[in-house]
Amino acid sequence: MKQIKLGDASPTRDFNYVEDTCQGFLALANCDAAVGQTVNIASNYEISVGETLNIIRELMGSEVEFITDEQRLRPGKSEVFRLWGDNAKIRELTGFAPQHDIRAGLQKTIDWFTQPHQLAKYKADLYNV
Repeated sequence: MKQIKLGDASPTRDFNYVEDTCQGFLALANCDAAVGQTVNIASNYEISVGETLNIIRELMGSEVEFITDEQRLRPGKSEVFRLWGDNAKIRELTGFAPQHDIRAGLQKTIDWFTQPHQLAKYKADLYNV
């Protein structure tokens, strides 16, 4: 069985699918009341890294095993254990709400990365949006 070594999989995150993030920016750009405001484009859904990995494993039909590697654990007090965004303000200002839940967004991402012609476009050594 294949294994993937991880650090702490208990921290939680609030993930957005890229299309939702882009739609959120467009909604804000077209909203005069948003000028000067601090607004989260968030899913308002909190999930642990471990739960996220389990969903990916399930969607991909994989039997990979996730194991904790002590060398991958962050030093004490350097881990951010909870990142959860409140999207109430963007909803109030623009009516925007994300269209993809975590499973749908992950499935679309998996579908994209498993198409050879799409993967050829991916630049693993370059961070871009």
